[in-house]
Amino acid sequence: MAQQLGLIADVGGTNIRLALVDEQGVEYSELRKYLCGQYPSITDVIRHYLKEVNASVRHACIAIACPTDSDWIDMTNNSWAFSRREVQQALGLDAFYIINDYTAISMSLPFLNADQFVQIGPGVVEPAAPKAVLGPGTGLGVAHLVSMDGHWHSLPGEGGHVDFAPIDEVDAYIWKYLNKRYPHVSYEQLLSGLGLIQTYEAICEMRGVAIVERTPAEITTLGVAGDCELCQATVEQFCKVLGSHAGNLALNLGAFGGVYVAGGIIPRFTDFVAKSDFRRRFEAKGRFSDYVRRVPTFLITEEQPGLLGAAAYLMQQGFD
Repeated sequence: MAQQLGLIADVGGTNIRLALVDEQGVEYSELRKYLCGQYPSITDVIRHYLKEVNASVRHACIAIACPTDSDWIDMTNNSWAFSRREVQQALGLDAFYIINDYTAISMSLPFLNADQFVQIGPGVVEPAAPKAVLGPGTGLGVAHLVSMDGHWHSLPGEGGHVDFAPIDEVDAYIWKYLNKRYPHVSYEQLLSGLGLIQTYEAICEMRGVAIVERTPAEITTLGVAGDCELCQATVEQFCKVLGSHAGNLALNLGAFGGVYVAGGIIPRFTDFVAKSDFRRRFEAKGRFSDYVRRVPTFLITEEQPGLLGAAAYLMQQGFD
């Protein structure tokens, strides 16, 4: 019997990436990237892709950066909105799964190899233990992954929006700075692209220096290179806060399977993170410091963890 093919996709605000996967594993093929704005709907781009790669599929899994708990999918940073039932019917699919982007990234964790992440600090993965992932980017994504009955189950949530807890004097100043702007200061207000800007502005104010308007990319580039003292202080504080929140996730479910950092920001400066206070703050949990010290931490360098996770999710559902 010929192997069955499944379709996987990772949809963002600007691009959609599509690939094929077979029933044997999570390795994908025929990867293509398209601009979402060039297609009226997700159905149109999928049809175009399948024609381009000359493939027929009956099963699909789409990772998408928006809520996925209803039939109607309305993308946050994209004009596409659609009924999953209608798309499934239009494409003639037997099964059509739509999962949140951080559900997908969490599902990829058991399948990452040493070429797809960098370990920071001590700790050894306990294979069947819970895992956690957080990812600073446009926002702050968070998910946990647990193993039950031989299957992995993602526990998505809104862990990026929990209360930010200051640890040192700089944290405290940033909290006061942001508390003047927002009724609620969450970790996402610091651990995101906007968070880099706001941390930079708060540090400038703290030091009595005029704020120079900068983008997140400029802050990280200048800070990592050491070409701007204020930018460097910003990136250093970013790494500290990231470590603190990662340690919180380790405590939540005893994530001895590892805590992983994903997202669009960290891959730009993994060496800087490795030398920063990220791990020190991760372990700074008082009476539970020894407990957390056993948890390994990783920076994901794989370029397509969303696709890998969509493949893992589809494989786990089966092709029957």
